[in-house]
Amino acid sequence: MQGLARLILAVLMTAVMVFMVTLVVTYINLGLPPDFLMQWASAYIIAWPIAATTAFFIMPAARRATDGIMRIVNG
Repeated sequence: MQGLARLILAVLMTAVMVFMVTLVVTYINLGLPPDFLMQWASAYIIAWPIAATTAFFIMPAARRATDGIMRIVNG
């Protein structure tokens, strides 16, 4: 996968994953206080760029590891 496609995949994949994870963890930690959306948005804004950057750089190694695991599984 080339650079731009890898970037788009990392952005889309992590946007959804971080949305759900920060939403659930914020709810578990805080319940539903009046400022829930502000607390959740703050967590999302901090976490998403970290996740997207990590995914962009880790994706090639994860793809190679997946290929290696599938070779073992398939014999």
